[in-house]
Amino acid sequence: MSIPLLPGEPPELLVLDKPSRCPYLPGRTSRLPLRLPIRELSRVELDQRLHAGDRRQGLVLYRPECPECKACEPIRIPVRELGQSRWLRRNLRRATAALEVEIGPTITDEARVRLYNLHKLGRGLVDEARSIEASDYTDFLVASCCESFELRYFLAGELVGVAVTDRAESALSAVYCYYDPVHSALGIGTFSIMKQVELCLAWGLEHLYLGLYIGECDRMRYKARFLPHERLIGGEWRRFE
Repeated sequence: MSIPLLPGEPPELLVLDKPSRCPYLPGRTSRLPLRLPIRELSRVELDQRLHAGDRRQGLVLYRPECPECKACEPIRIPVRELGQSRWLRRNLRRATAALEVEIGPTITDEARVRLYNLHKLGRGLVDEARSIEASDYTDFLVASCCESFELRYFLAGELVGVAVTDRAESALSAVYCYYDPVHSALGIGTFSIMKQVELCLAWGLEHLYLGLYIGECDRMRYKARFLPHERLIGGEWRRFE
């Protein structure tokens, strides 16, 4: 059976398109067609796809096309306008005093795979029998169809968190952040978003894309706390103060 080739610049192969159980909302059916660009995307091409609502997982792009649900809304921060609320300032002070930050290429090693599995287990998202291996980690977070890098967070010299990020022409896209749940009190996830905002400002970029906002999902609702932000609803980016 031939794989459909979708038009675009560059064209994309439609590698998977079938309904499945929604990973965010119980009892819902999701449809996330997976599209593989035929070559690596330029920064401008990634910009265009992010603006259209695309997300990346490994080598493929996807965009929710669920048959009966519109709960997923792509969300982004206009970084020059982000307000510093009290809880953000408190998080920055606490995490900045404790953590050291590095930027480097995405890599797979034993420490990262272990930390990723600790994060998933600590958040109750997967049982021990389904912990990923190094090849799975590479496929999910190291293989990429665009320019990607990682932010590394160290506590007293120990790696305690990693954030994988994509670079576009006018934006960064936060792909995935994981950390040791033992150090949840440091707010590494929030701190990571703020470090990516800082990079956007330092590099003269306009937006930080945070993935999907799902108001009905507890673990995805935190993204709306960053104000102002914009969400893609009905094909238009709408601003929320």
